[in-house]
Amino acid sequence: MKTAILNFSKQLAYQPVIEQKKNLNKKKQFIVLGMGGSHLAADLLQEVAPNLPLTIHSDYGLPAVSTTTLRDSLIIASSYSGNTEEVIDGFHEARKKKAALAVIAVGGKLIELAKKHRVPYIELPNTGIQPRSALGFSLVALLAFTGQTAIQKELKIVSQKLKPAAFKLAGKKVARFLQNRIPVIYTAEQYKSIAYNWKIKLNENTKIPAFYNCVPELNHNEMNGFDIVESTRHLSSSMSFVFLVDRTDLSKNKKRLQILKTLYEARGLPVLQVELNGKSVLEKALRSLLVADWASVYLADYYGIDPEPVPLVEEFKRLVG
Repeated sequence: MKTAILNFSKQLAYQPVIEQKKNLNKKKQFIVLGMGGSHLAADLLQEVAPNLPLTIHSDYGLPAVSTTTLRDSLIIASSYSGNTEEVIDGFHEARKKKAALAVIAVGGKLIELAKKHRVPYIELPNTGIQPRSALGFSLVALLAFTGQTAIQKELKIVSQKLKPAAFKLAGKKVARFLQNRIPVIYTAEQYKSIAYNWKIKLNENTKIPAFYNCVPELNHNEMNGFDIVESTRHLSSSMSFVFLVDRTDLSKNKKRLQILKTLYEARGLPVLQVELNGKSVLEKALRSLLVADWASVYLADYYGIDPEPVPLVEEFKRLVG
């Protein structure tokens, strides 16, 4: 896992090849079918390009969209392993409805189906890393299918100056703060996918409960669960909060996070602010996620846990069949 983090910048320099490209039906709208780590790139793309008509579907079948939307969209079936049950189901449903299709995977049944039915596909490098660690590969492939050339160019520039090892100390600081605690990640709505990625890395690498939410929404509900009184203090006693903050946040949201920090700390709830740094949303996201990577693996070291495997997920898959 540490090697995968150190090699992350190399992923951003990956140059994908669209196989069976002559069959690619170019569209201006996109629907990404993906579960777990296989939709993290799409989450990030929504944040970086908020005006891009992009729908993410993490379920069986296809999203409930109009016939017109389905006709005008490229459905991108994304499964790192190529064997994700829900994504394969969506692939078959898209074929039944004669929708435009494309595939992203390292291999597996999905690549076999793409070859069989002459569907355009990108076969990702099979380096043996976990899907959550392959964000760079998945993002570059997704940009190729969505035609986001400006973001592709920016990504190359960012990849040249992004040094994963430089984020070790920041990750260690977060890990020390979260030792023996349940992490809760908060940020402004515009960085929702970053907070969600933090949660996923802590769930899968460190094998601990972790949660996330965003202001202003959480100010209308979740924070009320932490208005601690003596009879409920034990319910919150194991929680610590990481606030992902950005100097360019909407001033009202910056104010909300600052006030919330004061209120939580007054109730004995530890809060650590982590700055989002970078010249663009894309750079801020990638830098922040490297901090999360290191934090999650250093926490795994602390707990004596191997961050690589996900045994509960594998056991669940066997039982589902």
